[in-house]
Amino acid sequence: MRAIPVILLLSLLACGSAKLSRREAEKDIRQDYPVQVVIQVPEGARAAAGSPELAKLAKLQEGLTHSGWFSVDRRTEGNQEVFSFKPTPSAPKALRPAAKGWELPAAQAVFVRALDLQTSGDSARVTYEIRLSNPTHEFALFQTLHPDARIGQTKQRHALYRKEGRSWILQETDETLKKVP
Repeated sequence: MRAIPVILLLSLLACGSAKLSRREAEKDIRQDYPVQVVIQVPEGARAAAGSPELAKLAKLQEGLTHSGWFSVDRRTEGNQEVFSFKPTPSAPKALRPAAKGWELPAAQAVFVRALDLQTSGDSARVTYEIRLSNPTHEFALFQTLHPDARIGQTKQRHALYRKEGRSWILQETDETLKKVP
């Protein structure tokens, strides 16, 4: 008679829901880091006169031409400024082609820790922290485009999990950068 309650208890434990732990989420998310923080150099771009986009493109033009890494053609068409960027032979070897131009590595972002874990039924949301680290020689140019960027600065990111059976599967994060090759 005593065997029935033990079997019942074991079956209830087998059917119970396993919770996603902060440690498990950290281990899972950490695999996608470090990521490369890059300077996006478009092949071509246009911006309206007086716009914040024009100011950013002008800073990019100044930094890239001053370094000798790119030749930049800038012309006015109506109320727009049109830029064409072309790498020179002195461009850094780290420069790599991107979908609509080039990417120049400026630093890395590394995983720090999970800050918060919220579960709701078969889904979970993890808030985690990353830190800007490992600057390259091109980081100074990155800072002219992003004046608030500092090595050691942290930012929050989010990850979404879905439960499949007894396992939690990472579905997506809001990280837009790519893992360091």
